[in-house]
Amino acid sequence: MKKTLIISGIVVAVVIIALIVIGRVTRKSDVSNLFAQAQKGQFDIIVFTTGELQAENSVLIRGPEIAQQRNIRGMEIRIQDLVPEGTEVKAGDYIATLDRTSFDNTLKDELERLDTYETNLETAILDTAVTLTNLRDNIKNLTYNVEEARITLEQSKYEPPATIRQAEINLDKAERALEQAKRSYTLRVEQTKANILNTKRLLNEQRQKVEALRDLLAQFIVRAPADGMVIYYRDRMGTKRKTGSSINPFDNVIATLPDMSSMISKTYVNEIDVSKVKPGQQVEITVDAFPDKSYTGVVLSVANIGEQLPNTDAKVFEVIIKLNGSDPILRPAMTTGNKIITKTLNDVIYIPLESVYTGIDSVPFVYTKSGKKQVVLLGESNENDVIVEQGLEPGTELYLNTPEKPEKFALVGEDLIPIIKERIKQKQEEERRIREEAERAAEGRSRGGFGMRGQMQGFGEGGFPGGFNQGGAIDTAAMRRRMQEMRSMRESGGTVRDTSARRRPVN
Repeated sequence: MKKTLIISGIVVAVVIIALIVIGRVTRKSDVSNLFAQAQKGQFDIIVFTTGELQAENSVLIRGPEIAQQRNIRGMEIRIQDLVPEGTEVKAGDYIATLDRTSFDNTLKDELERLDTYETNLETAILDTAVTLTNLRDNIKNLTYNVEEARITLEQSKYEPPATIRQAEINLDKAERALEQAKRSYTLRVEQTKANILNTKRLLNEQRQKVEALRDLLAQFIVRAPADGMVIYYRDRMGTKRKTGSSINPFDNVIATLPDMSSMISKTYVNEIDVSKVKPGQQVEITVDAFPDKSYTGVVLSVANIGEQLPNTDAKVFEVIIKLNGSDPILRPAMTTGNKIITKTLNDVIYIPLESVYTGIDSVPFVYTKSGKKQVVLLGESNENDVIVEQGLEPGTELYLNTPEKPEKFALVGEDLIPIIKERIKQKQEEERRIREEAERAAEGRSRGGFGMRGQMQGFGEGGFPGGFNQGGAIDTAAMRRRMQEMRSMRESGGTVRDTSARRRPVN
């Protein structure tokens, strides 16, 4: 009995050890040889970008309107204090304080000038009164002289002719002196009126200037023009304006109050992919702050002219994406991931990029589970998959990594090689033509090469940057790194991001 129990225990132990060994071998085999099937269904060509949420419409919080003040010299104004970004405010609430030191000094100078003008006006009025009084006294005296001369002439009628003639001359002189004094008085009155009016005009202008300065200084305490959340304003260099920053007369925006009910994602597309992006295309949007939520949107606009972002050499084009609907949890400046669906193909066969290899003359092929080294004619691609135009049937199982002893796999599909080489040749000719056109355009225009260069590097709207295009002609370092990373992750037991959302097979 005891011997039977011992034998039974040994048998059970051997069975358990065998099961463990078989399980380990099986798991090791599964890890070392991963497979994927050729799918048939809808295939999306996607451009991936990273963007930043912004409100489509915002109320601007501005500083003093210096540019509208004709008599005030414009200068930069430093932001002395500013409420924290994200503060909820009501209309009229405090927003910021601006440094008014320079304008306070200017106001003091203008007040001194105002006092000078007021003193000048008072002096001009007094001087005029004195001068005109003297002139009137002189006219009165000259009137008396005329009367005396006339009396003398009347009394000399019995005198000798010479005496009478002298009396007539004296009367004429007295009358002319009186007339001249009256004309001089009239001119002096008009002159003094003009001087006083000019002095009053200068005084009024100075008073208006002082009043405008006082009104302007009152705007150095900035208040909210409406209800909302304060978001710091970014200047043309992308730098946020905050405490210590400066505004100028022609760009006096301090912050914004965004309308959260309508949001956009501002992003940039490189010159290689911009030819694929068009207004109206659908976009799938994720927000880094809320990875479990997703949104939809549509391309609103694509810039016609490229620009160079700071600290980069590549040319990019601004793309505005409008989010459908609204969500109260979204905030401006949040980072978004945008999947722009540039093209959709139906009922096509596609396989994972990492299952594709290249042989002699860049001819693409795959390893099938049935032991074949199948040449394939490739079409367009997205980030994860590539279309197979010829060479595979739906459901064919493929190796996702290099199998053991690949030399034992039989090469099939050699009849596709001439077609692939012809496409490679056509693509090379197209590249050469585009390159020549771009070089010619660059000679005449400083910006003329952006569009051509984008097509040359992207190989047209249907191109496959970083991989194969219409026959697998291009095998760039970027694609090789991508494929190697994915294989390394699988072979090391790591995980690869599930891309089943892009694969929609037909039942």
